[in-house]
Amino acid sequence: MSTLSLRLPNSLHDRVRKLAEAEGVSINQFISTAVAEKMSALMTDEYLAERAKRGDRALFEAALSRIPDAPAQENDSL
Repeated sequence: MSTLSLRLPNSLHDRVRKLAEAEGVSINQFISTAVAEKMSALMTDEYLAERAKRGDRALFEAALSRIPDAPAQENDSL
């Protein structure tokens, strides 16, 4: 584990402290979780963009064409 010195405005530090207390975790744990959540969101966006590059419209339409043309089941309609 590594150490990071972080400077926060007093107002932000006070709010983080209160939120961490409400969650029952330390400020360090609260900030670590917040950073992990942000990284996850950014990495998900990158992952989906990479997956989209591999997409093939023709293969997608071919797969859809194999679905029978039938009305939706009663419990699966709007």
